[in-house]
Amino acid sequence: MKKNRNLVFGPLLFLTLLIGLNIQAQEESDAVYITVTTLHRNLSNPDRTEWAKVEQEYFDKVTSKNDLIIGSDILTHYYTGNSTEILHVYAYRTWEDIEKSAAITEDLINKAWPVENDKKAFFEKYKSFYDSMHSDEIYQSVLQPMMPTNPSKEPMLVYIKKSQMATKKLGEALKEYNEKVTFKNPYIKAYYPQRHSWGSDSRDFVEAFFYDSLADLEKSNDTEEELIEAAWPIEANRKLFLEDLKKSFTGIHGDYLYLNMPSLSK
Repeated sequence: MKKNRNLVFGPLLFLTLLIGLNIQAQEESDAVYITVTTLHRNLSNPDRTEWAKVEQEYFDKVTSKNDLIIGSDILTHYYTGNSTEILHVYAYRTWEDIEKSAAITEDLINKAWPVENDKKAFFEKYKSFYDSMHSDEIYQSVLQPMMPTNPSKEPMLVYIKKSQMATKKLGEALKEYNEKVTFKNPYIKAYYPQRHSWGSDSRDFVEAFFYDSLADLEKSNDTEEELIEAAWPIEANRKLFLEDLKKSFTGIHGDYLYLNMPSLSK
């Protein structure tokens, strides 16, 4: 694939890409924190319909009512290295809100299931859909995102590109590239850039691109090439710019494709 750049779980707070968050565009000084928890589907309990119902109930009774969670999404495996992956994504205005949110979630859970046996039964069922293994990352938004103008009610394709940064600071070239190419690409419906704040690799730079379909992603690649040539029509200048753009990164990156669930998005 060609690209030039590119749970809350019961009463416990899992630190949870980004990715399709319904938040207002902000300057870097107003960066938000995005937590991503990668969970894994329990293959011995494969009922996706019942899983979706349980997740919807939790979202309706808890996540949607927690005002400190300013955005959320659940992403399911499409083309990734592990077919059991399910990403729970949450966005917060501040680091402190991540911690404060846990208490609000606990309170909402108790109000939603005031009878202890009912609460226990619900979360035992909830947990039955997942393996015990998970991983956590926290990212901080950087640069300017591209917000969806008309959020889709149908599942969208989410392309995640995780790049390895070569420097501690992003160069101005990436900002210019987004303004002249990414934001002008009609097939990209939303775009969220973010970098490591807490997790396994401090070099992580993650970009989430939203598309209506896999076909649109492929079309987007051709359009990207056209936009690059239009932005830098002189080949020598284009070459110099792209070389400058590459300086922020080692050249190593990973590609991941997910589907989001609009009814579980905030």
